Amino acid sequence: MLTDPELLRVLPVAVLITQQGVIRVANEAGLALLEADGPEQLLGRPPSDFVHTLDKLRSSNRIHQASEPDQAGRPNKPSEFRIRTCQGNLKMVLISTVAIDLDGEPALLMCGMDVTHQSEIQDQLRESEQAFRRLFESMQDVYYRTDAQGVVQHVGPGVRRVLGYEPHEIEGRTAESYYPHSSDRDAFKAAIMAHGEVSDFPGQMVRKDGTVIDISISSHALFDHNGNFAGVEGIYRDVTQRKNLERELQRLATTDMLTGMANRRAFLETAETAYLRARAGGEPLTLLMLDLDHFKSINDRFGHLEGDRVLIEFARTIKSHLRASDTVGRLGGEEFGLLLPLTTPAEGADVAARILDAIRALELTDSAGQGYRITTSMGLGALHPSDRSLRDLLDRADQALYLAKHRGRDQLAMIDSDDACGAPLTEAPH
Repeated sequence: MLTDPELLRVLPVAVLITQQGVIRVANEAGLALLEADGPEQLLGRPPSDFVHTLDKLRSSNRIHQASEPDQAGRPNKPSEFRIRTCQGNLKMVLISTVAIDLDGEPALLMCGMDVTHQSEIQDQLRESEQAFRRLFESMQDVYYRTDAQGVVQHVGPGVRRVLGYEPHEIEGRTAESYYPHSSDRDAFKAAIMAHGEVSDFPGQMVRKDGTVIDISISSHALFDHNGNFAGVEGIYRDVTQRKNLERELQRLATTDMLTGMANRRAFLETAETAYLRARAGGEPLTLLMLDLDHFKSINDRFGHLEGDRVLIEFARTIKSHLRASDTVGRLGGEEFGLLLPLTTPAEGADVAARILDAIRALELTDSAGQGYRITTSMGLGALHPSDRSLRDLLDRADQALYLAKHRGRDQLAMIDSDDACGAPLTEAPH
């Protein structure tokens, strides 16, 4: 009588037995089906090593189904899968799986039959595979798939162009390893878990050479046969050029091109945000309005090109006295605004005094080599509990600026929020 090993050996059907996720037994027909030179080429390897990329998830689900307790002893329905042999050849195999015991431990017995013997099917398979491979190799996007823990299971060859890595350098590592900011990955995971998919989701990744690039991700969640989250599959692409263009357009839309400062719209938007934050947090906020004295006479005397140069030097001097949290903007012509968050009126007056001194100290020379100097008038407004909107603060600073000009220019003035006549509280000396 033939023993069990002898039965397996002579069976004309390919048989693999897996235990703990790897192949433990392969009969002669199984070695032939996978074109293995000997058992050592198969034993200890997961069967998924031989399953085509497009069939991996379906194969994994069927293995899980066969392992369910209520399925014990009953083979699942045969199904066709694409496999790659040890020789790299593509085959279509009809596979059925049943749960068994091997040495007292649970195992899975897989029976496979080669169904690619017909030349027509073989040609169709080869043509389909070649078309798939051409498409996969030429994709500008990067195909990827991760497991539930975020570990990359598979990544397409497009990753060479996008991140500069070979696919094998990416697979087996967590996707988070390539994000410069964990907040980007956290936002992506939250969106996937909330909606099951994302389209054109923004983020950034780090290339192998250290360059940070902008990416766009379109992906969907994967689930196992029990409905549990099993990972993510999708594509991402390099959109750095597009994002740089968007940033440049944003800069052009918010920047005064002559001085490099915020333009009027951008300054007022920033001021509105700072105003609301200061009101909500009970924080001090100071606003300075500046006007370049006798600017019309500069244009009339030296010409508009010289006038532009004066505005550039004026703006550069102001910016050199600001903190990172301060915002300066050109509101129009020779009028500027300076926003000082977390700054009391007294501290704002000190900033104004330094700027007044710096502007007076500017040494300018016209095209004929003749030297001249400029001055500025400044009005200070501070946030007050009675303010109903940003407009109240702007009006108060504007009134103070008018007062400084009325009193002879080249000075700072500020008025109390409750003083309708604009009586000065502080005035910087000439």
